[in-house]
Amino acid sequence: MKKILIVDDEPHIMELLSTALEDEGYRIIVANNGKEAVSQVKKEKPQVMLLDIKMPDMDGVEVLRQMKKINKATSVIMMTAHGAMDTVVEAIKLGAYDYITKPIDLNKLKSLVNGAFEVKVLDEKASIQRKTEEEHKLENIVGKNPKMLEVYKRIGKVVNNKATVLIQGETGTGKELVARAIHFNSILRKGPFVAVDCASLPEDLLESELFGHEKGAFTGAIAQKMGKFELASGGTLFLDEIGNLDLTTQAKLLRVLQEKKIERVGGTKPIKIDVRIIAATNRNLEKALKEGAFREDLYYRLNVVTINLPPLKERKDDIPFLVEYFLSRYRLESVGRTKYVPPETMDFLIRYNWPGNVRELENVIERAIVMGKGDAILPQDLPLEIQKTLDSSQLTSPSNTRLSLKERIAQLEKEIIIDALKESEWIQTKAAKLLGTSRRIIKYKMEKYEIKKGSIPKS
Repeated sequence: MKKILIVDDEPHIMELLSTALEDEGYRIIVANNGKEAVSQVKKEKPQVMLLDIKMPDMDGVEVLRQMKKINKATSVIMMTAHGAMDTVVEAIKLGAYDYITKPIDLNKLKSLVNGAFEVKVLDEKASIQRKTEEEHKLENIVGKNPKMLEVYKRIGKVVNNKATVLIQGETGTGKELVARAIHFNSILRKGPFVAVDCASLPEDLLESELFGHEKGAFTGAIAQKMGKFELASGGTLFLDEIGNLDLTTQAKLLRVLQEKKIERVGGTKPIKIDVRIIAATNRNLEKALKEGAFREDLYYRLNVVTINLPPLKERKDDIPFLVEYFLSRYRLESVGRTKYVPPETMDFLIRYNWPGNVRELENVIERAIVMGKGDAILPQDLPLEIQKTLDSSQLTSPSNTRLSLKERIAQLEKEIIIDALKESEWIQTKAAKLLGTSRRIIKYKMEKYEIKKGSIPKS
C-alpha cells in the first residue's frame, strides 16, 4: 500500500491532511516533530513525505538532510508559510520534490502527491532499467580465448539488426547470457526480453504458452490469455532448448516465422507480431535432422546467424579471468574480507574438466566465498571431485609449486594445443582453426614445446 508520512507540529493540520489523503486510499503515518519523523522514516520507509519547514526542535530542512542519508528514495513535499522561500530553495537543492504553501489547498496537495508517486514509479523503472543494462553489458561475458573472441565478433554483428540467431552450446556455457546481451545492447529492440524454457514445459501446454489461447479453447481455459509472442512485442523472444520442441509445435513455429503472425489456441483471427527470435540449444541439431527429430526447414529458418559457445574445458586459459570476475561479483558475501585464489588452488581449477561449464565454476567460487574461513580460497575449500584432479605427488613436487606465472601460462598453453591436436587427429590446419589461429603459429608452438604425436600418451 502507498504510504505517506505527514510531519507537522500542529495537530489540527495533521488531522486535516490525514483525513483528506486517507479518503484517496493512502496509508497515513504521522510525526509531530523532527526526531520522530526521522525515526518513522527508518521504521516505515514511506514513499512520500509531507514535511513542515518550521518546527521547534528540528526544522524541516534538517529533517530532510537526515532523511536523505537514510532513504533517498522518499519523495518529499515541503509545507511552508508565505515568506519562507529562501528555505524552500535550500530544501529543493537538498532533493525535495516540490513545496506547497499554507493555508493548504487540498486539491493542489492531492495533485502534488499523485505527481510524487508517479515520479517515484518512473524513477524505480529507470533504476531497474539501468541495473538490467548494467547486468547485461557485453563486458560481463568474460573470456580472451580465440573462440570467445569469435563469439564477441558475432554478437557485435547481430546486435543492431533483426536477424534470427541460433546459439549452440552445452548446458552452463552462458547461452541465455549471450541472448540477453544481444537484446539489451540493441538500439532496435526496446521492447521486453521474454524467455521460454522449451524443455521444462509439457507438450500440451507449450503451444498455449507460446501463442496464447482464447476463453473456452480447452478445459481450464477460463479466460483469454496472451502468449509469449504477444508479450514480447517490440522486443526479443528467447526460445531456450528449442531442440526439445515436438514436430507439431515446430511446424507451427515455422509458420509464425514465415508469416509474422500467430493465432491463439481456439482463435480464428491472425495477430501480427513484431518479435526478434533468439533460439538456443544444447543438442546437435544437425544430428537431430538426420534422425528426423527436427524439421530441416525450421532449422534453416532459425540458423540465419549461429553463435557457438565453447565448453569451458576448451578455453581453460579463461578460467583465471572468470575466477576474478566471480570473486568480484560475490565479494559482498565474504563478510568484509577480500577473497583471492592462490596458485595452488588455481591449478585444481584449471585441470578440472568442468562438465557443468561456467555455471559450475560460478557455483564453486560462490560456495567457497561463503564457506571458506580465511581470505584465501584453498584447495580444501573446493568440492571433492575437483580436489581429486591432482594427485599427492603433483601437489608436493617442488618443480610444480615453484612455477612462475609465465611458466604456468606456458604449461597451460601447451596442454590446450595438445588437446586441440588430439581433437583434430593431429592435423595442424584443423587444430589452428579450432583455436582461432594460424597453422604457422601452431607449428611454431609445437617446436617450442617439443610436442610430437608419438611422444604424447593416449588419453
